[in-house]
Amino acid sequence: MNLADGYHQLPGGKVAAVVTSLEMLAPAAARPERAGEPAELVRVAHPETDWYQDLFRRIGASYLWHSRLALTPNQLAAILHHPDNEVYALAVGGRQEGLLELDFRVAGECELAFFGLADTLHGLGAGRWLMNRAIERAWARPIKRFWVHTCTLDHPAALTFYLRSGFQAYARQVEVFDDPRLSGLLPITAAAHIPLLRGSVPRVR
Repeated sequence: MNLADGYHQLPGGKVAAVVTSLEMLAPAAARPERAGEPAELVRVAHPETDWYQDLFRRIGASYLWHSRLALTPNQLAAILHHPDNEVYALAVGGRQEGLLELDFRVAGECELAFFGLADTLHGLGAGRWLMNRAIERAWARPIKRFWVHTCTLDHPAALTFYLRSGFQAYARQVEVFDDPRLSGLLPITAAAHIPLLRGSVPRVR
């Protein structure tokens, strides 16, 4: 479906984001890493769903990450425990403060399914360290394509970070979804910078 030029009003309770998909068709060279507190990437072979959702929520609530919170424990476990899905935690100072999930379930491809850091690590170089590890592990398997998508609700630097990391944009979409704060998937106070619109939306002048 093609959207006509102009504004498109959403009903109350809905959120919209512009999604950019990016891909890497050959391994990108590792970019320089900043010296800092030692970090450890821990493979979690069979993640407990409660553990995963807690880390997912702590990292993604500010950006309205909600997809994995809406799944039942069995649905989530089927993804996380699949042999072609790899989940890693980034540990800094003994604390798990980052999430990396690589999805190899499509033959010849790897999706950077989730990549994020707790707020305490932003601006410290941990993102670059984690991305270098992500590229290494993705291309350690016989893939032809490594891809990711980000949106306008993610961290403001996310898109440029992926471009600097060697991904190239190839598609743009508009995603509309129910506000997860109204359904209880996220606290009503989450992502305070994204206005919460309840009920009907007043006429725009």
